[in-house]
Amino acid sequence: MAFLEIQDLTKSFGGIQAVDHCTFSVEQGSITALIGPNGAGKTTVFNLITGLIKPDSGKVLFEGREITAKKPNQITRAGISRTFQISRDLGEMTVLENLVVQSPTRGFLDLFQGSILNHEYEKAMELLDFVGITRLAHEKAKKLSYGQKKLMEFAAVLMTEPKLVMLDEPAGGVNPALLEDIVARIELLNSRGLTFLIVEHNMDVVMNLCSPVVVMAYGKVIAQGKPQEIQANPIVLEAYLGEG
Repeated sequence: MAFLEIQDLTKSFGGIQAVDHCTFSVEQGSITALIGPNGAGKTTVFNLITGLIKPDSGKVLFEGREITAKKPNQITRAGISRTFQISRDLGEMTVLENLVVQSPTRGFLDLFQGSILNHEYEKAMELLDFVGITRLAHEKAKKLSYGQKKLMEFAAVLMTEPKLVMLDEPAGGVNPALLEDIVARIELLNSRGLTFLIVEHNMDVVMNLCSPVVVMAYGKVIAQGKPQEIQANPIVLEAYLGEG
């Protein structure tokens, strides 16, 4: 039984078939990449898995249980947490507060009902230290640089104590030094047993960090396998070259 199973998912918007009978799985303990040309349907699949949108047909199973009809907060509580291509931080709140609202026992409204609990403060500060931005804990999120927001969002998804972390373009727009730090932290967390599903356009990151690699084009899965197999696959090469 796979850790996460995507079974024959379809989703259309108007006359456009964004996801077309998509099937793949993520094994526990892996760093699985989901790649493909622009418009391949990758982010739509992320949104389907995490309950932001509902499929027209097909199923999503996590740890053997169907989660297709569940709400996003229920899916988070089940153990799946994600980042977004464009940061969804709460700009008027501090970095610390942005983490606390992700706590499994708290939520946005709880921040207006009392102070941050000691164990939440300690956990949030520990995660901010892990990503290297403890000094920014009491800064408003809107003041952060793009790279700092990426690190805050990474820490925030860990606040939910996930079993599976889904990262949408973690390398996008960050400088090489920061990217190296992010990759190192992913590898460290994975060595501790955390599973990752990553959408990424940076092929160096994909080929050096991820295995297996799942490739989508036109809403379909067109290939999956080890990085070196994907790199040499003529169908994959055609999909990418065709985009150019």
